[in-house]
Amino acid sequence: MGKIAFLFPGQGSQTVGMGKSLAEQHSEVMTFFEKADKTLNTKLSELIFEGPQDELTLTVNAQPALLTTSIAVLEYFRQFGIVPDYVAGHSLGEYTALVASGAFTFEEGVYAVRKRGEFMEKAVPNGEGTMAAILGLDRVILGNVTDEVTDSGNPVQLANLNCPGQIVISGSRKGVELAGEKAKEAGAKRVIPLEVSGPFHSSLMKPAAIELKAVLDELNVKNAQIPVIANVSAEPVLDASEMKEKLIEQLYSPVLWEDSVQKMIDLGVDTFIEIGPGKVLSGLVKKVNRAVKTFSVSDEVTAQTVVEALKEDLR
Repeated sequence: MGKIAFLFPGQGSQTVGMGKSLAEQHSEVMTFFEKADKTLNTKLSELIFEGPQDELTLTVNAQPALLTTSIAVLEYFRQFGIVPDYVAGHSLGEYTALVASGAFTFEEGVYAVRKRGEFMEKAVPNGEGTMAAILGLDRVILGNVTDEVTDSGNPVQLANLNCPGQIVISGSRKGVELAGEKAKEAGAKRVIPLEVSGPFHSSLMKPAAIELKAVLDELNVKNAQIPVIANVSAEPVLDASEMKEKLIEQLYSPVLWEDSVQKMIDLGVDTFIEIGPGKVLSGLVKKVNRAVKTFSVSDEVTAQTVVEALKEDLR
């Protein structure tokens, strides 16, 4: 049997009511929502379970909400004895992966991403930066486009290399608009502006990275017990100090998701299990390689499906 990787979703996968049915039926799941409320001194669980959606979507809320829900779902899923060989998460999801790997405690993780969300929202005044998805253009060509626009004085860069033909760019509003136009001229199929509150994973996030470093330095980050595939290098990391460096870089560097998935496949992973709300990452994995198995676990029914599917392999 091949190896297993657990994947944890990033911002954008949040929905009102996520994790609610599991939490209501299992006290060990509810514990994480209660711990998050206590750690952040706020009614985060109420926002997750009842909404409103627009408030849940704010970066400062979405990040701890997704980490909390994903770890709570993981806690339920652990009872089935399926252990990953690798873990990875998309952007914010990398923090969830670090909690899953034992590098952070849950409380440290939820505190760190709340602060990270605050710093990201504060780094660039609202409306001055943005992001857009570029479909159907080679990464080298798009990289040349963003370099050219940046050199003209309008910063923009590759932010998320999600899967072949789907790359998100990020930067100043003007930079993203110009790069979108040039990308179309260069043969991009579509340019889709994203509803985000800032230019994440661009050089404009460097002020946030400085503040984040101070927060991470306060935490007792430990060596991971399961290798974490880092967003910025697409390489496995176990060492605590290296992981901290990578998390700081991650704020202003591209998320190499396609490369990370490919790396795990090269390392022998043939089963990817997305843990937490949504199926975004499972979809991206399939676009990288259709031959691997993908599952998503967000509640009892989906957990059971995975267990049934893997039972044959686990015998």
